[in-house]
Amino acid sequence: MADEGENGALTAAAAKIIGKAGANSAVNKISVDITAVLGTAEMKVSNLLKIGRGAVIELDRKVGDTVEVRCNGMPIGRGEIVVVDDHLAVSFTEIYNKSQIDD
Repeated sequence: MADEGENGALTAAAAKIIGKAGANSAVNKISVDITAVLGTAEMKVSNLLKIGRGAVIELDRKVGDTVEVRCNGMPIGRGEIVVVDDHLAVSFTEIYNKSQIDD
């Protein structure tokens, strides 16, 4: 898990940049895609072509495993799947620091 001091410094730096740009800055209006990777599976194209309604594809993760969270395809952390008002959500358990993202 990322060091609290480092996360605090990152948060402070982000707040400073946002403060300089202003709350109504165009930067604050940029949309990003957030993805939670529940798991992956590998199969042959011939099997993929046979899939129909009701088919189940077993993923490489188990219930309770953490999931990777990505922002525009870049890993930014890990978390646990939770349910909020009948919707799936992710509760972050780890937010990567800059050196973990750059690796």
